[in-house]
Amino acid sequence: MSPALPAARLDGMEPVLELKDVARTFPRGIVALQQVSLSVGAGEFVAVMGATGSGKSTLLHCAAGLDRPSSGSVRLAGREISRLRERPLTRWRRDRVGFVFQSYNLLSELTVRQNLALPGRLGGPRRRGIDEVLAAVGLQGTGSRPVGELSGGQRQRVAIARALVTGPSVIFADEPTGALDPTTGGQILGLLRRAVDRDGVTVLMVTHDPVAAAWSDRLVLLRAGTVATDAATPDAPAIADRLRAVSTAVAA
Repeated sequence: MSPALPAARLDGMEPVLELKDVARTFPRGIVALQQVSLSVGAGEFVAVMGATGSGKSTLLHCAAGLDRPSSGSVRLAGREISRLRERPLTRWRRDRVGFVFQSYNLLSELTVRQNLALPGRLGGPRRRGIDEVLAAVGLQGTGSRPVGELSGGQRQRVAIARALVTGPSVIFADEPTGALDPTTGGQILGLLRRAVDRDGVTVLMVTHDPVAAAWSDRLVLLRAGTVATDAATPDAPAIADRLRAVSTAVAA
């Protein structure tokens, strides 16, 4: 039986993530983002790319509520978050967002199951069972193993399972394959793609790798803190060409 089409892919549905005229300036006049507007629907896989210093990570951090924009607004899962106080912002992020980082951000001394149980122990929802999400990422039977004994690819699978266990509206992935070999990286991207296609989760992924970006539905290229391109994702060679063009324009 084919999975149902994610509801928010239908026309007229409210975006799951919306940035309006977001700017972020740091001390000493460093401008990371300039008037960035971006709207992302449910069940959409968006890759964000750009040259070093283009504002990729800052955009992800502002979109996820890990950083606050200097101006503009961010709406996440139906709520304006850019002006929320820290405690309600933390709860909203905990209940609606999953994270997958290049460095895994797991507790290596705990078992796989204990790592997956942490969001619930910290007050977050557990909308899916631990065994269910372990099976979904191909880690059946590993729940009692310490994370420190796992390979890098297995640890990233655990990180994805931890993101999925709360049933998030959005998964923010920051260079999720940056520390992995190409084969393992492809497996991890396949898991993110499956979360989008089968579960209707939105994924916003920052990456430097055109092959990784090619798994997405939509490619956003940043140049000097602004959106240079926002279009359907082409194949990996075309992505590399576009990234090269944007980087060359910055250098010029």
